Amino acid sequence: SSYWHLTAEVMSSLAASEKSSPNAVGPKEVELILVKEQNGVQFTSTTLVAPAQTIPSGEEERETWGKKIDFLLSVIGFAVDLANVWRFPYLCYKNGGGAFLVPYLFFMVIAGMPLFYMELALGQYNREGAAGVWKICPIFKGVGFTVILISLYVGFYYNVIISWALFYLFSSFTRELPWVHCNNTWNSPNCSDWADNSSIGDIYKATPAQEYFERAVLHIQDSNGIGDLGRPRWQLTSCLAVVIILLYFSLWKGVKTSGKVVWITATMPYVVLTVLLLRGVTLPGAIDGIKAYLSVDFLRLCDAKVWIEAATQICFSLGVGFGVLIAFSSYNKFSNNCYRDAIITSSINSLTSFFSGFVVFSFLGYMSHKHNVALDKVARDGAGLVFVIYPEAIATLPGSSVWAVIFFIMLLTLGLDSAMGGMESVITGLIDEFKFLHKHRELFTLFIVVSTFLISLFCVTNGGMYVFTLLDHFAAGTSILFGVLIEAIGIAWFYGVDRFSDDIKEMIGHRPGRYWRLCWKFVSPCFLLFMVVISFATFNPPNYGSYMFPQWANLVGWCLAMSSMTMVPLYAIYKLCTLPGRFCDRLAYAITPETEHHLVDNGEVRQFTLHHWLVV
Repeated sequence: SSYWHLTAEVMSSLAASEKSSPNAVGPKEVELILVKEQNGVQFTSTTLVAPAQTIPSGEEERETWGKKIDFLLSVIGFAVDLANVWRFPYLCYKNGGGAFLVPYLFFMVIAGMPLFYMELALGQYNREGAAGVWKICPIFKGVGFTVILISLYVGFYYNVIISWALFYLFSSFTRELPWVHCNNTWNSPNCSDWADNSSIGDIYKATPAQEYFERAVLHIQDSNGIGDLGRPRWQLTSCLAVVIILLYFSLWKGVKTSGKVVWITATMPYVVLTVLLLRGVTLPGAIDGIKAYLSVDFLRLCDAKVWIEAATQICFSLGVGFGVLIAFSSYNKFSNNCYRDAIITSSINSLTSFFSGFVVFSFLGYMSHKHNVALDKVARDGAGLVFVIYPEAIATLPGSSVWAVIFFIMLLTLGLDSAMGGMESVITGLIDEFKFLHKHRELFTLFIVVSTFLISLFCVTNGGMYVFTLLDHFAAGTSILFGVLIEAIGIAWFYGVDRFSDDIKEMIGHRPGRYWRLCWKFVSPCFLLFMVVISFATFNPPNYGSYMFPQWANLVGWCLAMSSMTMVPLYAIYKLCTLPGRFCDRLAYAITPETEHHLVDNGEVRQFTLHHWLVV
């Protein structure tokens, strides 16, 4: 059986290389004969070459983006998501204002951009999804499945945020917004319109907007914790269904449809942010808010926590390690300048984060001025900022319903294209791995979105926020850092920076500079290793407000995180067990690109030479 396993692999590598270079048939025939002889089975080469030539025409030619701008907008739309609005500005304010930009830009240059560039080049050269690209070093294919699983897990709860935004959008079509007063059926006796916050008793008070989010939207008061979820709520379930339908029809035909959808979803947030900024700066107190956002406190840079938060923000904000950049760039034309794309898109992502801070803090300054409280009383991050503080600020403006509609349309578009990216990573990754799915893309896409919908139903129950918090805490934390670390080691050390640079030269006409090669080989892997260690060392169990999760819930969370990470060792063991020959031969085959297996037969294994490990 291992013999057939190998012949199948060699045939797939033959098909792949025939695709990339039509004139490379000669050496491939020899490769097949050699492999057969080593296994002691004689076949004429024609019987082996024939199957490779009868590949269905649909698989021969990979589809490409309609226009170059479709690709750029898709990458920007994916990388720019809700975290740019709700996380970065708050981190900046909390960690020394303008001084926070120092560690942020430092990590951006030494790790963010090089990894971003690496993923784009990897996908574009190999023209496969996150798992298929590892034909360059088969033993590392497990990391492809790691990132596909992480993208799938994130989809389980990310779509729920978009459904909240949709719920708020529908609720905004009223003369008076429903989160203005305390006289609604869902309000509790604790509800109070921003009273004088200085008195002790007010610690227990809740604003109408806070109660609207927790009691009217989430219905969290009807649940005692993660062990008491209740049924899915029909209002949120219908919003979730709408989100899933939108995702399906954006993705079902591949990049031809999704490339058109991003023209709206990737550009709309910029229009809305600009409109909100123009409105925000005219409000009383706005300038104080912006000053607080930018006030430079260089002493904060002596605090290690500030650097760790900057590094974490870089890791998660660029969207490296979800397999999305690999999937998107695999649909590029072979000669596309991926170097320029990496610089443009990663820069736009960071500038967007910085720009959205002005929008957020002009409104926070206004809130602090209006209620006469300190800014840090109103400043917060996460869902609370966009579903509690911002709606509250908007509700006090003239024509509040219009502003609310505009704001929630922005959240909807910010979320949708990021969710599309995550789904595309899963679909492309699995379709490229299991070729028979190519013909059934529409059905397979339907299967993925429906199963995502069914699991997301846990997050729209009364206790859904607890499930959401647990998934958010464990699905893509340490595991994504681990995935990118293994990816960087696999490419820079096992495949070789040297070889990778030659691949890039083949595409764009010149090798990457020494700076990029040094980052890929030494700086980025060290940075990622440091991040993985830090994330284990500083691990805190999740909580929602004052609610602490039970032990079993944390255990479930860790199982989820480990399930994606264990793909790396499991696949490596599987690969080594299924290859033929002695252990040394197996190892040689497992770490050599599939197109070079004929060299292994001649005893030429690049990775077994010192030069391979030392060259940069």
